Amino acid sequence: MTRRVRDERGSISVWLVTASFVMIMLVGLAVDLGGQVHAQQRAHDIAAQAARAGGQRIQAPAAIEGRSVDVDLAAARTAAKEYLAAAHVEGTVEITGGDTVTVTVTDHYDPQFLGAIGFSNLTVTGEASARVVRTIGGTEQ
Repeated sequence: MTRRVRDERGSISVWLVTASFVMIMLVGLAVDLGGQVHAQQRAHDIAAQAARAGGQRIQAPAAIEGRSVDVDLAAARTAAKEYLAAAHVEGTVEITGGDTVTVTVTDHYDPQFLGAIGFSNLTVTGEASARVVRTIGGTEQ
């Protein structure tokens, strides 16, 4: 009686191809998620800097006289919008209470690896506020 020996040539190739594909996808996922986190941090940083730029525009006469420290609404909005335009991002500027500038930034991240499987143009957002305060001797007034 003759036994047939099973030919297993090529089975390692299927396993290698599958394992390689999974590893490439995992590396791609790590790279793209890291890129998205970086883009999210950038959006937040830009929002913070735009809010700061707007918050620096105060109503000078009232501040010089020591009456109050309020944001110059038009100048603050313009300064924040100019900062967003210079950073090449879209965003909104909101001024509340006469002393708080809030900026919300919307940007996009284009995945390098995940784009191959249909994920493209991921939206990231960032928000920050700057509040103008008056202090005397280190104490908010």
